[in-house]
Amino acid sequence: MRLLVSGGGTGGHIYPALALIERLKQVEPDTEVLYVGTTRGLENKIVPDAGIKLETMHMQGFKRSLSLENFKTVYLFLRSVHHAKKIIRDFKPDVVLGTGGYVSGAVLYAAAKQHIPTVIHEQNSVVGVTNKFLSRYVDQIAIAFEAARNQFPEEKVTMTGNPRAQQVASQTASTFSWEEYGLEDDVPTLMVFGGSQGAPKINTTVVDAIPEFNKRPYQIIFATGQKRYDNVKKQLQGVKIGKNVKVVPYIKDMPAKMPKVAALVSRAGATTIAEVTALGVPTILIPSPYVTANHQVKNAQSLVRKNAAVMITEDKLDSRSLLLQADKIMENKDLRAKMAGASRKIGHPQAADELIAVLHKAINEH
Repeated sequence: MRLLVSGGGTGGHIYPALALIERLKQVEPDTEVLYVGTTRGLENKIVPDAGIKLETMHMQGFKRSLSLENFKTVYLFLRSVHHAKKIIRDFKPDVVLGTGGYVSGAVLYAAAKQHIPTVIHEQNSVVGVTNKFLSRYVDQIAIAFEAARNQFPEEKVTMTGNPRAQQVASQTASTFSWEEYGLEDDVPTLMVFGGSQGAPKINTTVVDAIPEFNKRPYQIIFATGQKRYDNVKKQLQGVKIGKNVKVVPYIKDMPAKMPKVAALVSRAGATTIAEVTALGVPTILIPSPYVTANHQVKNAQSLVRKNAAVMITEDKLDSRSLLLQADKIMENKDLRAKMAGASRKIGHPQAADELIAVLHKAINEH
């Protein structure tokens, strides 16, 4: 298969694409892939580091208010469509996959106009502006949340889940030990992680809760985010940190460690939810309020409704509410087991294979 993939800006658009590409090359070793991204997005580093050829285009998003910048956005879009048509003619893909971001809008629109089979993958429960626009032109649509189904033309939609789930679920058993962090392997572990950059409100809440966490029969590993670590250390001056609490800037290779986590505190991004449901990790979800259409709340609700997670919205988050939910889960092994089972039922451990099937369907039915 000759696959052209486009998606950019954030890891949420990039990592599912990389997981899909990894699996596709396992089952179809002669696959050739070209990734088209933006000049400024995270894909500039992540995609080449994964050994995948990358082409970039200059794009920008629309301003929500009336702005002259929107005229520039339209100009850049039209120029990018022209650029994308040239890339497509040169690469000659069998199918084009879009995983979100403005760049995928230009690329998939160009592909559809050139009568190339097209597929979009929507990771979130609330459909993004680009994918809503593209839904009229593409051949097939893959979704990761049932809540997204009625936001698209029904006849094009297939539930596949997020390819990141299969990538995580297929990892071999880890030899990792919590002793690397000065913790114990036979004590239930609560991991707190607000994203690679950290989340200020989560960080402040955990700092306030540490005097109480010190007294708990479980242990806590708290990742502050690289750029917020020094600030958290300042906040912790004069605060006693118990042996059962470890504060670190970042947790490398989290999926390898999550099977040894009793519960997780995290944001409710699509990739995180794909990972925790693939592994069956009980989760306290704290949706980011700084995302389009509040989609992380809707992502979280899909787990809460199935009793796989609990949610604390950021406006209700403080040390008391966090401790209440943490104690409820961490001090009840039976509850954790029930939440883990419910979480795994939501997961899509074959998500990459299911998305590959959708790619073939687009090719065969085009």
